[in-house]
Amino acid sequence: MFRKVLIANRGEIALRILRACRELGIASVAVHSTADATAMHVRLADESVCIGPPPASESYLNPLAILAAAEITGADAIHPGYGFLSENADFAQMVIEHGFTFIGPSPEHLRLMGDKILAKKTAAELGLPVVPGTEEAIASEAEALAAAERIGFPLLIKAAAGGGGRGMTVVQNRSQLEEALRLARREAKLGFGDDRVYLERYLDRPRHIEVQVLGDQHGNLVHLGERDCTLQRRHQKVVEEAPSPVLGGRERAEIGERVARALQRLGYANAGTVEFLWQDGRFYFIEMNTRLQVEHPVTELVTGVDIVREQIRIAAGERLGLRQEQIRIQGHAIEVRVTAEDPKTLVPAPGRVRAYHPPGGPGVRVDSALYAGYTVPPHYDSLIAKLIVHDVDRPTAIRRLERALAEYVIDGMATNLPLLRALFATDEVREGRYDTRWLGQFLQGWRG
Repeated sequence: MFRKVLIANRGEIALRILRACRELGIASVAVHSTADATAMHVRLADESVCIGPPPASESYLNPLAILAAAEITGADAIHPGYGFLSENADFAQMVIEHGFTFIGPSPEHLRLMGDKILAKKTAAELGLPVVPGTEEAIASEAEALAAAERIGFPLLIKAAAGGGGRGMTVVQNRSQLEEALRLARREAKLGFGDDRVYLERYLDRPRHIEVQVLGDQHGNLVHLGERDCTLQRRHQKVVEEAPSPVLGGRERAEIGERVARALQRLGYANAGTVEFLWQDGRFYFIEMNTRLQVEHPVTELVTGVDIVREQIRIAAGERLGLRQEQIRIQGHAIEVRVTAEDPKTLVPAPGRVRAYHPPGGPGVRVDSALYAGYTVPPHYDSLIAKLIVHDVDRPTAIRRLERALAEYVIDGMATNLPLLRALFATDEVREGRYDTRWLGQFLQGWRG
């Protein structure tokens, strides 16, 4: 097992990893920008190193600064969390070449699944169902038009290097295609440094369902069931739950087994999530996230598996201490993302936390690095907390979530708590009757 782990992240996920390290008897190193000098993960870590000024490009996205911090502190391994450099194959390779262990999948698998065209092709070869579309990047407008006629409208233009809901453009008809293609290429180049795009059929009312896996370096791999992440705004998840309210036991077992078989064939090791769109009873692979997910707590609560602890153990070369037949889905869990945003416009609204009172009680978990007196910096993602509840079934879990949301106090800054309370007051959410576009439509009429 490792002696010391450097956590190459910030906020709630850095704190989550720090806690897992402490429970495993591993010393922790926090890295931080100057804007995060008073952050909770910095205060609680065994050691901390400032790696640069507030812009992420000069701190949390600076591989050399992170590697220098690992060298200085004598860390054995680096955990990237999610976001930032977590799916950067070049960074993972640098970590390994400098003598540290990367707590995540291999650079080869990061590279494979980071290219969305190659990932889709690989998924099909491994027997996973994929969305109809082009198998290669679009080389010309003529090729795009020919492919569009074959796929049909509406369709999606997707960035080959995109992910996490970014780099997607919906095209409703032929007349929009040429201009949309030009803009999509430009945005892909600016956002990902890669202007390759491809086309996919646009599913008009899907749900977003993903399967969590854990694999070790000895060929053992299990799935931990699915999560439903359908409530989204602009392809960004707002609410996640496990299990999905629309799947039956047979569908759940079948898609989980197909994913596990596919990734075992691939030789995948560490945590990963295979994401699907689900419509009319059919699954369509869209991408694989080769990292820890923001929404991992709902899976932890329904399975009893500590995913972060398993990540660390797997990276240290230990065997997975789980067999598929041992994994049981117990009850229902729901996570809501609490953000520092105006609840009406959802524009980021960072500020100083004057008072902070997280909810508690049975079946309530809050993953957050907030505290009274802390100033949320404006330089990073607006996620400030995750509220997760667990109970015997979905209706009971919703009632527990409503109680917890009513208790939650974050004073001094705007948050999306009013929106989250409003969502669970709707019949559609309470009854699970929505698709990935429902939240956007709800927001158009909601005034807070």
